[in-house]
Amino acid sequence: MRALSPAEAEKRRGLRRMKTVATAALAVATVVYVVARWQNGRGAVWAGYVEAAAEAAMIGALADWFAVTALFRRPLGLPIPHTAIIPRRKEVLGRSLGEFVGENFLSEPVVRGRLRAVGLSSRLGAWLSVPEHARRVAHETGGLIRGALTVLNDEKVRQTLTDALTRRLEAVPAGPPAGKLLARYTEADAHQPVVDLLAQRAVDWLVDNPEAIESAVESEAPGWTPRFIDERLARRVHRELLRVARAVRDDPHHAVRRAIDGYLANFAEDLAKDPQVMARADRFKNELLTHPATQEAVVSAWAALRRMILEGFTDEDGDLRARLAEAARSFGVRLTEDAQLQARVDGWVEGAAVYVVSTYRSEITALITDTVNAWDGEETSRKIEIQIGRDLQFIRINGTVVGALAGLLIYTLTRLSDLGH
Repeated sequence: MRALSPAEAEKRRGLRRMKTVATAALAVATVVYVVARWQNGRGAVWAGYVEAAAEAAMIGALADWFAVTALFRRPLGLPIPHTAIIPRRKEVLGRSLGEFVGENFLSEPVVRGRLRAVGLSSRLGAWLSVPEHARRVAHETGGLIRGALTVLNDEKVRQTLTDALTRRLEAVPAGPPAGKLLARYTEADAHQPVVDLLAQRAVDWLVDNPEAIESAVESEAPGWTPRFIDERLARRVHRELLRVARAVRDDPHHAVRRAIDGYLANFAEDLAKDPQVMARADRFKNELLTHPATQEAVVSAWAALRRMILEGFTDEDGDLRARLAEAARSFGVRLTEDAQLQARVDGWVEGAAVYVVSTYRSEITALITDTVNAWDGEETSRKIEIQIGRDLQFIRINGTVVGALAGLLIYTLTRLSDLGH
């Protein structure tokens, strides 16, 4: 037999006290009956009234004792029909209890009505509006996130992220999205800063490396030309290249820039429509995804993100935790002031609660039924008696008192009837 918890032990002591009181009331009624009967035999007028009251009190006490006891066990151990009801019919009790809870507590109207009456969103908003409560939310959230990141297996998480990213991107054609994005960028001239940067880098390189141009020109010159002519030609080529690079850099409408614009526009269209270009884009995408450098980048990104989150939520006065607390407080203020937001939040909560109740009501009620069915019959009887037995003992006491009053009334009416005849 399972040991009682402190709360159950206290209730059991209260049950025993009430049993003692109820039994004492029966004992008092018995003693009064014996004394009154003795006095009635000696001719005392009052004794008949007291005897009738005490006799009815004993009958009421015994009847209610039988009724209460029959719920939990067989009275005096006798195999009387329809006794020990709870131990013998606990399966029916468990099923009925589960159905009762399902019909009266887990129905959609009850859940919606209760949530509306609670006013969850306004209460939550008022609670979150207090800075101390918002900081507590940030603290608890940080603890949960730190715990989750600590428990998670880094290797499995990295592998899952890599696999998910690879599968997701492999399933998406690279050409059309890239073409559409490139077209938008070129139409908005968003690529011009890149052209500016490349032009500036070209100018810088030509300024810093004139000998590279001269060496290239001289190496390609015919062997029969004089060296001074090769040098002059190389310097001329270098100056011309530098002039063109500076012109491209400084003139937003330069022909080279317009050529780049046209090339990018055509390339964007080919990415979206040309099967060969699209196929090459997909091959490039797949090679990029499977390249070890990409895998390492995902691993590094996860490690950096994990480290940033852990450090941010570990510092009690850190910026990340302060921002989360302020966000929680701001949301609470909005929730108290914005009626439309309150209605949306209440609707979300009601919808979620109704979904859970509607979807899992049978599982919840089955849990109650299965739990009760798994209990031993005597254990079930003991559990229920401990919980409600103390109140049932008042039935015995009331039966004693009501029986006495009824017996006295019947005896009095009978005496008055006899006197009338």
